[in-house]
Amino acid sequence: MRFAVLGPVRLWRGDVELNSGPPQQRALLGLLLAYAGRPVSLDEVIDVLWGQDPPPSSVNVVQRYVGNLRRLLEPGLPSRAEGGWLLRGAGGYRLEADVGTLDLLRFRHLAEQARSAAPAEAVELYADALDLWQGEAAAGIPAEARSKPVFAALEQERITVALAAADVALVHGGMVGLLPALRAAATRHPLDERLQARLVLALAATGRQVEALDTWQAVRDELAEELGIEPGPELRAAQQRVLRETAGPVGEATGLAVAPAGEAAAVVRPAQLPADLSVFAGRRADLARALALLDGDALGTVVISAIGGMAGVGKTTLAVHWAHQVTHRFPDGQLYVNLRGFDRIGSAMNPAKALRGFLEALGVPPHRIPVTMDAQVGLYRSLLAKRRVLILLDNARDADQVRPLLPGCPGCLVLITSRDRLPGLVATEGALPMTLDLFPVEDARESLTRRLGEERVVREPRAVDEIVERCGGLPLALAVVAARAAANPAFPLSAIAAELRETPETLDAFADGDPAVDVRAVFSWSYRSLSAGAARLFRLLALHPGPDVSAGAAAALADEPVRRPLNELTRASLLTEHTPGRYVAHDLLRAYATELVEDSEDDRHAAVRRLLDHYTQQAHGACRKFAPFWRQPELSESVPEFDDDRQALAWFTAEHSVLMPVVELAAQGGFDTHSWQLAWALERFLDQQGHWRDCATVQHHGLAAAQRLGHRTAQAHLHRALARASARLGDYHVAWPGIRHSLELYEELGDLSGLATAHRTHAWLLDQVGRYEESIQQAERALDLYAATGDPAGEASMLHALAWTHIRLDQDCRAASYFQEALIKLNGLSNRYGDAGVLDGLGYALQRLGEYERAIVYYRHALTLYREVGDRYNEVGTLRHLGDSHRAAGDQDAARATWQRALDLVDDIDPATAGEIRDKLHHLDMPDLVGAERRVRRSCRGGP
Repeated sequence: MRFAVLGPVRLWRGDVELNSGPPQQRALLGLLLAYAGRPVSLDEVIDVLWGQDPPPSSVNVVQRYVGNLRRLLEPGLPSRAEGGWLLRGAGGYRLEADVGTLDLLRFRHLAEQARSAAPAEAVELYADALDLWQGEAAAGIPAEARSKPVFAALEQERITVALAAADVALVHGGMVGLLPALRAAATRHPLDERLQARLVLALAATGRQVEALDTWQAVRDELAEELGIEPGPELRAAQQRVLRETAGPVGEATGLAVAPAGEAAAVVRPAQLPADLSVFAGRRADLARALALLDGDALGTVVISAIGGMAGVGKTTLAVHWAHQVTHRFPDGQLYVNLRGFDRIGSAMNPAKALRGFLEALGVPPHRIPVTMDAQVGLYRSLLAKRRVLILLDNARDADQVRPLLPGCPGCLVLITSRDRLPGLVATEGALPMTLDLFPVEDARESLTRRLGEERVVREPRAVDEIVERCGGLPLALAVVAARAAANPAFPLSAIAAELRETPETLDAFADGDPAVDVRAVFSWSYRSLSAGAARLFRLLALHPGPDVSAGAAAALADEPVRRPLNELTRASLLTEHTPGRYVAHDLLRAYATELVEDSEDDRHAAVRRLLDHYTQQAHGACRKFAPFWRQPELSESVPEFDDDRQALAWFTAEHSVLMPVVELAAQGGFDTHSWQLAWALERFLDQQGHWRDCATVQHHGLAAAQRLGHRTAQAHLHRALARASARLGDYHVAWPGIRHSLELYEELGDLSGLATAHRTHAWLLDQVGRYEESIQQAERALDLYAATGDPAGEASMLHALAWTHIRLDQDCRAASYFQEALIKLNGLSNRYGDAGVLDGLGYALQRLGEYERAIVYYRHALTLYREVGDRYNEVGTLRHLGDSHRAAGDQDAARATWQRALDLVDDIDPATAGEIRDKLHHLDMPDLVGAERRVRRSCRGGP
């Protein structure tokens, strides 16, 4: 038999190709081949074939497909017999294959040989490996099945080998034979800048300079259209290399500096590592092995270390300690995220959310983050190119959760902790596995000594021995015991050992067939030592769905002051105050708290309701400051007062990762009133900060809840909000019906204020798709309604919108009039965002009319306001316009200083904008033909 998965899924007996059956059966075969001889669980088979909605008969169908494949592979073997090509075991199935029968294993074998071969032979081996690819992995199976991570991982292997092959060939020759395979890989992955850069260099190296430059331009156009970004450093360096017609190692080609000489770069250097543990103990061999990974030339590649082991064994502690030991080697910063891969309710963090957090930490403004996952990965890897950054991915669920967060260029260190051994990451990404075992006795004793002091430990050696034995070498258990002893310095350690001895219960999550791995006794003993208030709070915190909890939310759960109980739980190591006023518990402790059922179902339901009341009221209070002129619903409870818009934005930002699971909690628990009220309150923050997918999710939940309740005003508002969020994501098939429903409901309700807002959103939707005349009609209707209801802020917003639409129609004089009217309406409203936006817009209209000095005055006023509210994203936009006006007015020095300030704010954060600003600086001394033309014609365009 022979099998193929690097292209269409195929199989042969001898020279005869066999029909692998219907699409789902072929998908099963493709999945078995992608695992290349490793077992595939029944759950994964079902997930690949049917996704989240398998039929009740799915197990029987899978068994039928397996029987069919067995008969196909072994015609003489009974379908239920063991042996042959297709075997059952480990809760699933595996297909026997080797290098001679499966193209995937042959590909990996050739690539491995190439890595250790001499350069000339390596190029041939790499070419042979890549020639095995006959299209996209598992082509021909249903698209939904092919989209699963296991097949995407095969494509990533192809990319890795193609990059390695190109690097060798560009240095040592042999590119002619490799070029077709490299071109095929680049065609399959048009947005992978690493592949495209090497293709450009490969074309030039084989005498195709014109084609190389044409390829570069095509990639640039694709990046601009799909991602809205300019080529990154590698691609720009490749183009410059071709233009100079030089030869040399690929390291020189991809390592060229792209910034003009002497140009300062304001690089954002995140420092997200958690604090190192002051009482870190043991792990000397593990730490030495970890540090050795960075010796010599290891950072010529991306170093990835996967730290595995059972829960509570100290994976995160070692990773953080290791990271702090080597931060000096990574001058460009550290990134950290808890991926919550083994959360008690299975709510592992979506890698897209983690990726967005990293992009924001690297300084990318939310509005500049692309919508699609692939585009976000491309931007992330472009930002990390040529940087030395340490990345700690804590508590990963599996390799698929991690892969989008891996950098693509050498120089970075990635530390990953997980209870899973992550074999896929080891196999395909070259991750270096490190599995932590339980503490040996000497390390456990050292841990207690560091936490309790040598004198106390030496005084009772037998008690210490018993504590070490009963804690089973589990660092988390030792920490809890030590916290108990430290909090009670008068207690003899023998008494603590006796308490452990008297509680033989086990914690199921730690059951491993070894009685030494037993911490329920420790947890239950620690829990029983709490005061009644702290014990109750500990139980209730298990109801909180977010990754951490604020003191205010904890108080809402308990319905009483919680400062003392929180301090008590923190001292007992049952909670950690990871930032002031915010608390997190180890997932095992949360699992233990979930098991405690002392509170009645009614009590727990009431606690969840109080928690949702808290977040709903806080969100509405923050919204009233963050968007003070946005329409607010009537709530039955009073809402808190925030000091200003900055404090409100800080609250939204801190609680964002909590608010999304809170919304899910409300939806799943049947709290419909909270669902629609939360959706209403969160819209402006999620929209303005670029969290558009979250916004759409929240509005979906809120709208469904409002429909169940029959709340027509809420339905009207949320139809409109969902329409806007959907349009942000390009889902106009949802947006257009949504805005129609909103308009109809507001008309039926006779709600003129709501109707004005719906027409406003309708105008915005039309503007987004270039239907400007219709947009103006809707905007004018909204303007009339805002005037009729006495809403000057609404009028100002519509005048602002009308102005920009007229600018798009090249009617600059009329636009300036609208902006001036908007300023008049805003006078005295204390709306800094609104004022800044209108001032910037008026400056831009005047600039287009050639009135540069007046434009400069308005731009400066806008800058002052944007800086007051900390809006760096819009500050950069205004600085760009201000520099344009300075240059057009003939003040080259002021233009240079202004654009340099903008570049300092955005460089290495938003590559597209930074590239535009560099172009402006580069061409600063050239004649300003456009400015000259506009200075000639200062009359109004477009009519009054």
